[in-house]
Amino acid sequence: MILFPPAKINLGLKVLKKRLDGYHEIETCMLAIPMSDVLEISPSAEFVFKQTGIKVDGDQESNLCVKAFRLFQNRYDIPNAYIHLRKQLPMGAGLGGGSADASYVLRGLNSLFELGLSDDQLREMASELGSDCPFFITDNAQIGRGRGEVLTDINLDLNGYYLKIINPDIHVGTKEAYAGIIFPDPSNRVDEVLQQGIEEWKGLLKNDFEASIFERYPVIGELKDQLYTEGAVYASMSGSGSTVFGIFENKPEITTNYFERVLEL
Repeated sequence: MILFPPAKINLGLKVLKKRLDGYHEIETCMLAIPMSDVLEISPSAEFVFKQTGIKVDGDQESNLCVKAFRLFQNRYDIPNAYIHLRKQLPMGAGLGGGSADASYVLRGLNSLFELGLSDDQLREMASELGSDCPFFITDNAQIGRGRGEVLTDINLDLNGYYLKIINPDIHVGTKEAYAGIIFPDPSNRVDEVLQQGIEEWKGLLKNDFEASIFERYPVIGELKDQLYTEGAVYASMSGSGSTVFGIFENKPEITTNYFERVLEL
């Protein structure tokens, strides 16, 4: 079985408050985009995990794909499997690649061993692996609230637009990003802004991580400004960074030496 765990972008990201459990309450829209890792899963006499492509630091058991397999096997007593992850998406980039990989392991195991688990059951397991993981159980654009795991579908049609992704190879840790947050005015709900025309998003659809991250890493803010200079209808940092993206009506050119992709939505 070959699967293609996709990257995601965040259209708006509001950090509303810090909760008593230490997590932060957020509101965001997550959108899967046509750029992915590659995941192979097959039955095996013993558990084998292989990782190629971009090097992932840490020991095997700390990899989210392995954690997803262990969680699934402990919960449902499935046989062993061979899992091969070819890592192609930048890490620590705000694109959710690790979360997608873990969730697609759950989806793949459910299909491979014909357990017939519902999306809600898979989301419940995914939420134990990470806040972004439940989003990747289905492929719909979704509003994320709570830690990001409380999901609601949203009708969002960006067909015909082009997406330009730039990652400047700066690793921004989630803890680092939240440390710089100053809780803003909670007006302009993400879902309400998204119902307006895309030409209105620039002044209203904001990522609350940008202020502190741009101050610490000015090149990220400069790349966002560059996307607007090139004609983006809307540009933003994704998640906690460091990837920035622009949405264009016409296909843009590759203009930097960074990790850069132009995709059709």
